Amino acid sequence: MSLLEDKLAALPQSPGCYLHKDAKGNIIYIGKAKNLRHRVRQYFQSSRSLDAKTSELVMRISDFEYIITDTEQEALILENNLIKAHKPRYNVLLKDDKQYPHLKLTLKEAFPRVLKTRRIIQDGSFYHGPYLPASLCDSTLKLINQIFQLRTCDIEIDGKKERPCLEYHIKRCLGPCVASLCTKSDYSEAVKDVKLFFEGKNQDLLKSLENRMLQASEDMRFEQAAKYRDQITLVKRLGEVQKVMQAHGGDIDIFGYYRENSRAALQLFTMREGRLIGRREFFWENLIEPFDPSQFIGEALKQYYGLGNYVPEEIHIPVDFEDRQLLEEYLSTRRERKVKILDPQRGTKRDLIDLVEKNAKHSFEQRFRVLKPNMKLVLSELQDILELSDFPERIESFDISHFQGAENVAAMVVCDNGIMNKSEYRKFKIKSVDGANDFASMYEAVSRRYSRLLVEKKPLPNLVLIDGGKGQLSSAARALSAVGLEALPTVAIAKREEILFLKGRENEPIILDHHSPVLHLIQMVRDETHRFVVGYHRKRREMRDFSSELTEIPGVGPKLKERLLRNFGSLKKVSESSQSDLTPYVGSKLAEKIVAHFASLQNKKS
Repeated sequence: MSLLEDKLAALPQSPGCYLHKDAKGNIIYIGKAKNLRHRVRQYFQSSRSLDAKTSELVMRISDFEYIITDTEQEALILENNLIKAHKPRYNVLLKDDKQYPHLKLTLKEAFPRVLKTRRIIQDGSFYHGPYLPASLCDSTLKLINQIFQLRTCDIEIDGKKERPCLEYHIKRCLGPCVASLCTKSDYSEAVKDVKLFFEGKNQDLLKSLENRMLQASEDMRFEQAAKYRDQITLVKRLGEVQKVMQAHGGDIDIFGYYRENSRAALQLFTMREGRLIGRREFFWENLIEPFDPSQFIGEALKQYYGLGNYVPEEIHIPVDFEDRQLLEEYLSTRRERKVKILDPQRGTKRDLIDLVEKNAKHSFEQRFRVLKPNMKLVLSELQDILELSDFPERIESFDISHFQGAENVAAMVVCDNGIMNKSEYRKFKIKSVDGANDFASMYEAVSRRYSRLLVEKKPLPNLVLIDGGKGQLSSAARALSAVGLEALPTVAIAKREEILFLKGRENEPIILDHHSPVLHLIQMVRDETHRFVVGYHRKRREMRDFSSELTEIPGVGPKLKERLLRNFGSLKKVSESSQSDLTPYVGSKLAEKIVAHFASLQNKKS
């Protein structure tokens, strides 16, 4: 009896997850089961009819592991976590082009803060989101700071500061850095209020604030009572603004997909209180054939809602799937009220799914057929991804070029509303740098560009793009800060990895899918910058070579060199010119010498 057969015989009749492995020990598929013995043994029963995809999977299975859980719901949660951790080849892996923003309450800090983030990590913080549209995150954060006044700084709080910063004076911070202004218990109370709000317990929060207001009034602490009154007003207002998380009725998520061969696009429309307020897109390039719509939708839903996304009261899908009832029960437990997953076949609900699938097809074509994208939408998505306050209608991009430290030059190109504006391109001959120092060269080019714009009072770009990594980004940031433009958004794109580094978030690189239209736009601008600067550098080198080559010809001095450069433009054109072509500029005798010089060089080469 083989080791695999021994393990199959020992399988328990319990719910849990199983992890199939190939001959190299790699996990290739993860599934969950109500009964592990029954489910796992099905894969190895010769009498059982298997589809082509499962047959291929079974052929590759050399070993498996399993994890026992108490309930099938626990197995469902565990399955999703394991898929995210191991990314098995034969599972449907949900990948979002965008990382939608969340608000993060840093509970592990002594004096917690609320931060905007696009990364969810297991660090003990409380995350609230995602926010659709992303701009809602900024407005919500602004109101939270106004209502609850948690600190926004990242300094160490020990209560020993003599005076608070401006945030305290404009009533945006409780001032825990000054012990006499805010006690630890006062601050903790504010943190609890924020957490209540994030948990959707607005009524509990309002009741607590009203009780505190009445108590403060009875104690004749009228200023504090007025503060609680204002907080009550703002909490009610925030509950109205933030419909994504706190909607009452009419909350529906609608899924649709479009597929060709191993590629697919999944579209999600988010409706709150009967209004479409956002959508999300997911793409796959290497789905395992044959394609099973039921499995595809089921795994996509389990992974999507397993990420902590908001659970609506209804989820509409194009096809039913095996674990629909189990997922309904799990999501109902999370939402603390009934959740329905429906696959309507006719009527208005089916019409909505058809509309979503029409949009999915359009997204598929935009992505995989390389159609000309809607540049306004691409720039809007760029604004969202980089969290820019302004629409990036004007992008200015910089690059550096040199040859072994010689002829240091820089160039800048301009992209206006997705179109390259060549009349605005600029070249920089680097003056302050000797040798190969890209960082110093970038500093000089950026400094010169924006110092001049400020002096001439010309409009600034909405985004500065740097060709390079963290080092070049840091140099550009220092240059902008030196001229008083530290707030100007700046992003760098690393050449090899095609990773984005945003100023202020250098330790959180932004990785875009290589089919993303946003990445294509950035690459286009970067490549055009590189082409322009390399062309300028090549011309500088030709001028240098031209000068050094001509100095070997007796009788050719600086003025004649300049004249030849001005009229012929390159050494190659001079070398190919006849005596009659050169005579008008240098005279017949010198023209004869120049022709003879280059003829001699050509004979040596041959």
